[in-house]
Amino acid sequence: MQKNERILCKVTGIQPYGVFVEYENYQGLIHISEISDRFVQDITKLFNIGDEIYAVILDFDDKNQKLQLSYKRALLVNSKVMEKVDIKIGFRSIEEKLDEWVKAKKEALKND
Repeated sequence: MQKNERILCKVTGIQPYGVFVEYENYQGLIHISEISDRFVQDITKLFNIGDEIYAVILDFDDKNQKLQLSYKRALLVNSKVMEKVDIKIGFRSIEEKLDEWVKAKKEALKND
């Protein structure tokens, strides 16, 4: 077992703050912040107890057999692909969009 490894887990519990899973002899938590880059209002609409889901190991504690996991990172094929491909996930900041908005507004004013 190593960090960034993608594993298949079984959902054992659901709480408003995350999903509990098991993998081999380990117990894991997927915190709500690691489920999606978008707002998750109700985790129970995404997962059911008994579901088998993929997750990526963020950290692990062999002594206590605990895992810290990410569901959203498991949806990516692997991290090396993400380094080579410019994929934008989630929301863009106002600063990132501002130039586009100004340019579009100027173009609209020219056409009027």
